[in-house]
Parts: sequence; C-alpha cells; structure tokens
Amino acid sequence: MSQLLSGWIWYPGDFEVWLHWRVSLRRQERGVPVPPVWRLDRPFSSVTFHKAFELAEPENIRICVEGQYDLVVDGKRLYTNRDQLELAPGKHVIIISVFSETVVPAIWVQGKTLVSDSSWRVRTYYGLDTTLDQNVDDDVNWRYAGCWNFHDPNIPPSKFRLPTTPLSPVSSNHHGEGWLVDFGRETFGFVQVHGLRGRGEVKLYYGETREEALSEESCETFDTFQVDAFTPAEYTLPVSRAFRYIYGVVSSGEVEFESLSTLYEYLPLELPGHFECSDELLNKIWTTAEYTLRLNTREFMLDGIKRDRWVWCGDALQTALMNYYSFFDLPVVRRTFLAVRGKDPVPTHLNLIIDYSFYWFMGLYDYYLYTGDRNFITENYSQMYSLLEFCLNRRNSNGLMEKKTGDWVFVDWAPIDNEGEVSFEQILLCRSLEIMAHFAALAGFTRDATRFEDLAGSLKKQIRHLFWDSEQGGLVHNRHNGKVSRHLTRYPNIFALLLGYLNEADSEEVKQKVLLNPAVQPITTPYMRFYELAALCQAGQHSHVLQEIKAYWGGMLELGATTFWEEYRPDARGVEHYSMYGRPFGKSLCHGWGASPLYLLGKYFLGVEPLTAGYATYRVAPHLGGLSWICGKIPMPAGEFEIRLDKQEIRLKTPAGGGCLTLRSSESPYCALGQFRQTGFDEYELDLDQLNTEYLISYCGVEEQA
Repeated sequence: MSQLLSGWIWYPGDFEVWLHWRVSLRRQERGVPVPPVWRLDRPFSSVTFHKAFELAEPENIRICVEGQYDLVVDGKRLYTNRDQLELAPGKHVIIISVFSETVVPAIWVQGKTLVSDSSWRVRTYYGLDTTLDQNVDDDVNWRYAGCWNFHDPNIPPSKFRLPTTPLSPVSSNHHGEGWLVDFGRETFGFVQVHGLRGRGEVKLYYGETREEALSEESCETFDTFQVDAFTPAEYTLPVSRAFRYIYGVVSSGEVEFESLSTLYEYLPLELPGHFECSDELLNKIWTTAEYTLRLNTREFMLDGIKRDRWVWCGDALQTALMNYYSFFDLPVVRRTFLAVRGKDPVPTHLNLIIDYSFYWFMGLYDYYLYTGDRNFITENYSQMYSLLEFCLNRRNSNGLMEKKTGDWVFVDWAPIDNEGEVSFEQILLCRSLEIMAHFAALAGFTRDATRFEDLAGSLKKQIRHLFWDSEQGGLVHNRHNGKVSRHLTRYPNIFALLLGYLNEADSEEVKQKVLLNPAVQPITTPYMRFYELAALCQAGQHSHVLQEIKAYWGGMLELGATTFWEEYRPDARGVEHYSMYGRPFGKSLCHGWGASPLYLLGKYFLGVEPLTAGYATYRVAPHLGGLSWICGKIPMPAGEFEIRLDKQEIRLKTPAGGGCLTLRSSESPYCALGQFRQTGFDEYELDLDQLNTEYLISYCGVEEQA
C-alpha cells in the first residue's frame, strides 16, 4: 500500500485572505505605494485543528506546524516528542491548537494512513474541553479545513511563490542616453540587469508601449537602484513589473551594464479550451485574449498586471467565465472569490461598490453551474448569508438599493447619472436573491430559501412597474427623489434580457429599440461589451456580434496591441489611446476583462453551456455567424467536449451524457446515433446521451441574421 499524500491545511479562506493582503500591497505608481481603499482582512491568529480516526496497526506520525502550537492526543497534552508520534492501533483524537500573528496558522501531518487534508475539522478557538469526542458535527463552529497543493513539509504556505522562467528581449537598441529593450509583447516578471560595473544610480522605466517607456516624466512604473562595489554583476529587481518595453538609463555616476532580461513569473496553467475558425482575424483575437487572461490569472484573477494588480469582484466575475472556456482552472476561481469576500463582519460593499457585492453571488452561482462543486457552496453559506443581509439592510424605505455614504455605484466607466434608485442595481439585487434562495435550499435552510424567493418575486414586479417605459421600449436608468428618469441606457436592459426577466415581446423591443439603436448611449469598455454582445447573441444576432468583435478587438490589434485593454475608443488618435484617469499612460493595456472573446466565442458560437450544475445536463447550440467553419474544445468536469462544424456537417465528441444539440436546418438533419426532434420551423434537437462518443451530423445550414 502506497503512502497517502499529505498537505498543509488551514482555516478555510485564511490562506486566501493572507495572500490577498500581500498581493494587494504591491501596487505602485511612479515609485509610490498605493494600497487599496477598502479593508484588507488578516487570517485568524489562533486556530484549532481536530481529527478523530482509527488505526488498524501501529503508526508513526510526523507533525509540522506554522506558528506556536499546543498538541493534545486522546485528551492528554504532550510536552515532549511533539513532532514525531507513535500511536498504537485503535481509536484516537488529535487536537492541534496553533497561534501565529505573522503567517497563516497551518499544519502538515503525515503517517501511513493518517494525513492532513480537507477532512480535518477546524475552528477559531481552542475551548476548555481538550477531551473532545470523535463527533464534532453538532458544533457549528467546526468547519472543514482549507487546503491547496502544498505537499512539501519544508515549503509551508507562507513560502508560496509563483514559478519563474528566464525570458530574453527580442531587441535592444541604444536610444538617447540609455537602452530601449523590447520583449516583443506584454509580459510580467522580475527584471534582471546583467554585466553591471561601476558606481552610481540606474533607472529603469517600464512601458506597455514604446511611448510610455520613453516618457520618464509620465510612465506609470519605474525602478531606481544603486550600484557599488557590493552590487553583484547580475542584479535581479525585487518587485515584479508588467511591461513590453524597458528604458534603462544611468541617472548618476558611472555605471555600465550589458543587457536586460526578465524572470517571467506565471501561474502554471493548462489550456484544454480551444477555438479556431475560417477567419484569421478572429483566430488572432482568440489567441490574444487567451494570452491576456493568462497574464492576469496569477495568485488570483487580477484586474490588470500594470496598474491596480488588485482583485475587483466585477473583473473576477467575467474572468472566471472566460476561464471556464479556456483553462478551467478551478482553484484560482475559489481563491479569488474567497479573497475578495474577506471576513465578517461586513463593513462595506465589496470593493466599496454596490454592483460588486451582487456580482459576488453571481460569480459563485456560475462556479457552481460550471463545476457542480456543492461542498464549496454549502461550506461558505454563512458568508453568503451575512453579505446578503448587509445588502438588504442598506435598502431605502422603498425596499430598493440606493447609494449611501461610502457606497460607489459603478455600473461602467461612462458619463451616466447613478443617483437615486438605479434600475441596474435592483436587477442585480433581484438576481442575488434568486441565487441565495437556490443556495439556501442546497444548504438545507428552507426558511431562508422561501424568504429570499419571496423577496426576489416582489422585487421583480417592482422593477417592471417602476422602470419599464412602454413608449421607449425598455427600462429607464433610475428614479431620483421620486421622479422616474426618461434616460434609456443599455445596462439594465442588457441584464434583464440575459437573466430572462423580459417576456418575448419585451425582449424583441429591447433588441430593436435599445441594443440595436445607435441613438442609445454606446458602450466603450470591454467590461460592458462583454454583457452587451452576450445579450445580442441571446437575441440571435450572431453575425452582428462577430462583426462587432472583429471591429472592436480587431481595432486594438490594428494599433499593435499584444494584449487587450481596459478601454478602447475607436475615435481616439495616437497616444490618446493610452490615457485614462487624467494620466497619459493610466490605462491598463493588459486587462482581464478585455479577454471577453474567450467566453463569447465558446458559449455562443461553439455553443456549449451547462444547464444544470457540473454539466449534468448541457446544451450545444453552435452558430457559424456567417463563417465557413469553426472548431474547438470546451473543458468540462468530465473531460473535453470537441466540436467542428461547417454548413453541411457537425462532428461532436462528448465526454459526458446529458447533452442536447439544437440547430437550424432547412432539411431534416441526420445522425446514425440518434433521432432528431423538430421543435419549430427549421429547428431541431438531438439528445447527446452517450459518453466518450463521436457524433456525425449532416444538415443543411440556414443563413443567419446579419
């Protein structure tokens, strides 16, 4: 029998909170640290670990601990030989109480059959009773331990670092008084200076563009270091940076250096997802989006690698969805949502933004839908409940969300009036209540489920009554001081359509009078284009969406982008493209939400989406959108779903049953492995109920709407 693999364990969420604290303090602007404006939580300093078990034969147990600790075995406190135990056959109970003010209290336990893993129970205090029996399920303070992939006893959680690999520039040229180095595309890592000689000061100016690196007065980040007799000939900067270009100059003294390189820092990610089609521009957009998301998927899913380097919940909601159609890396999703939530009590909305509190619930629902991980939901139900209660307690006398002191109603980077009762916020609250009703039922809290369901039903009727403008054919933006605005914006209408809050007639009106109406204020950020284009796909406008993707993301590529941006304005000129927040180079040119095409092309063109948790049932509704052919892979918990289609043939390979293919064909389609059902004019369905099976379908494609 091989020995079981042990891992470091901690109070659930504490490692994520600790790591979030460290990552969040890395942001700098022109050498000045910029900490987040919201509260950064710390892990619990005192944690008790408990395990009841039975041994069939004698066993030697090794124990490693981060922090000071007290060890009780079978009701007796041990004072010696605490890191190596010899236990006789029979039933045992181990209690390890750990204290640390600087790192996450954590333990690593390894025997032949006893290992530290997520089956251990933990709580945040020791208590007076050191003779706990083997059943702790009746005590609600006990939770299952948190863990990740820390298996080496010599590398505890506090020593966690992302791996690095050497990366050389593609060119290095003398420019003015220094050297301009180009790495060919945006990257991230620790800069190394080679062949240092002399004494003096060196400055390195970083740029996502050539213009930024050469702007010593306006570039967002730079480093300064001294060179003297004690400086090694090869020096590695201590802080990781984002850049494509580096401009290195000697600012004082006499110093020489031979070259610059970087230690590229990354999260190891596999790429089971794939997309390819007959349009080379779309192929380049997909690969650029994948690289953009890869760079921003690190300890957490960050907003951008140059400027904030923070965990914003709105960004995390979108990047998690993109991840489900590309990397399908689930630990980074869990870490991100635990980190941004933090600890109780809830002092403010997440990231101080009302919308972002609601996005947290929506992100957890997406995680559950794509993975089927019920344990993660039920284990964190108490944190969901306390956040929702915080939100409900901040409603106004009308039972609606309205900005209070300290709140930020974001919606999007756009000039819009967000005063009063914003319809967009009420829709997000309604969806959060629906999600919490579902999660409460999963966790066994039926009274909560009924309450949240009733609140959602009432709020949905109130939204329709207050904000629907039948004359304009859509939801207006807000009501302020009792007066309903006439301002029609895309935001509430996009979400109402995506969430199924509109009937068929209203959906058609919103499509024509809002989404396809150029007179309605346009959206300029990839952030909201994500939802707008998803809504248009849901409204059947696939050909239109492909043209929009090619124009918008392709427009960035035409300007030389190697990753996608925080914002893109086609009417900007020259260096205007790089400015934001009143700073010439304030815009992030590698922003997580810029990778939207990964999600859009995967869900709406390859057409694969889960209908119930973990793809227990799923829909396959592929669309060519005017292309000659498309193919790709979609990761699922059971494996990769493969699809290729042109105008006459579809090939599918299914890793799981429970699927249903829907398509449009001017003639009855054929598949040897099943019988199609006609569901409407030119519309057909086929059950995909066989595992690891390749389906070949012949059909006659119907021209899609432009």
